Amino acid sequence: MKKAIRVLLIGFFILGFSVAPLLAKTVWNANSVWPPKNLHSVGLTDFAQKVNAATNGDLEMVVSTGGALGYKGPDLLKAVRDGLVPVSDMLISGVAGDEKLFQIVTLPFLVRDSEELKLLLDISRPYFDKSAQKWGQKILYIAPWPGAGLWTKKKITTLQELKGLKTRTYDKNGALVMEAVGATPFALPFSEVYTSLQTGLIDSVMTSTPTAVDGKFWEVLKYYEPLNITIATNMVTVNLKAFNKLPKAQQDALVNIGREMEKTMWANVKNWDKEQEGISNKNGIETVKPSTKMIGELEKITESIRAEWLKSAPADGKKIYDEFQKKVKR
Repeated sequence: MKKAIRVLLIGFFILGFSVAPLLAKTVWNANSVWPPKNLHSVGLTDFAQKVNAATNGDLEMVVSTGGALGYKGPDLLKAVRDGLVPVSDMLISGVAGDEKLFQIVTLPFLVRDSEELKLLLDISRPYFDKSAQKWGQKILYIAPWPGAGLWTKKKITTLQELKGLKTRTYDKNGALVMEAVGATPFALPFSEVYTSLQTGLIDSVMTSTPTAVDGKFWEVLKYYEPLNITIATNMVTVNLKAFNKLPKAQQDALVNIGREMEKTMWANVKNWDKEQEGISNKNGIETVKPSTKMIGELEKITESIRAEWLKSAPADGKKIYDEFQKKVKR
């Protein structure tokens, strides 16, 4: 068999054919846990298509959405590190249990809007890149979600009205916020949220507008308070060993298209938020804008959460925090 293959290869060279193109194509799986129409899944698909076009098909990413590859959010940093999937989109807060530096983007009421989030991430990026490298991967782009608010059965207009809520939260700091205001946090898988709202196990959810639309919250909830408790962010990373095996031109394509993708995703997030909120409103959800007084009270009551994180934060985390506070003059 080996002799036959050797003869075949020699024949190709004699006839003037190069076997290199036959060996050059690389095919990677690219993972997203979000539904196909979610902006982050759409972004990853767009990114893959642009890379495919830029490399003339020599680097192909096959995108799987909706968690079809079987990897769960908290496992994705490890999955990419171990080469189980070469490329994945991941919620930064979802993997922050493995990398404490990433927890800075989960601190409640640290950033007040998407512009401040962009500033925080611009400061954080060199440190995040270093952390990703430690985990055997490279960040291709970072993209935001709309801010997290509260979706409730009763209208909330004051801090006092938050007391007694039974709220589904999605991370540790979100749970600490609800405890600080006298509510009870519940760590539930999203698949159980709708039923839990129906049965009364919970009466509210902390999340962003796209998730509310995915969950058809208007069928079980009545109000949306856009508090911007945190503004979640995703990152798309590539396994560093896989990246380093690529020809330089393909590496450059990944980096450059990632940079452009990041700009596009940031430009689209506000419209995405408005669109998803509009869908919720059209279906019966009433948006209740929080007062300046209420936001100020929430910022004050959550100071201890931010301070507690700083006590044990990595040195780089403290540098990021201090530089951010200096730039926003707080």
